[in-house]
Amino acid sequence: MKDQKLRTALELHWAASDAGDFDREHEIYQEDALLEYPQSGERIHGRRKIQESRLVQPNKKRFSVRRIVGAGDLWVTEFVLSYDGIPSYSVSIMEFQNGLVAKETQYFADRFDPAPSRAHLVDR
Repeated sequence: MKDQKLRTALELHWAASDAGDFDREHEIYQEDALLEYPQSGERIHGRRKIQESRLVQPNKKRFSVRRIVGAGDLWVTEFVLSYDGIPSYSVSIMEFQNGLVAKETQYFADRFDPAPSRAHLVDR
């Protein structure tokens, strides 16, 4: 039952993210949550700062969840985050404590064209 409750919370979180509902989007975080972006070296401490960092981001954002997997207190979401229509393939790793996110780590990757050297091996 706990896993289903966390999955539902994640689905609501990503739907709120896509809708630009900054209040609902951040209900999933503990007050002292930590958000890390390893690629830029940024660490943001606290739900209010996490929310503000997203609120001041000037680009139009859209979120498309590809899949959510997890159990217990560790959940991973694969999603496409589009900034002004440009997709970035993303992974969010959320660690829960007491039903709320204590730590989230996000990774981002740009789209790239397939390599010709493996074209004969690939299903498109």
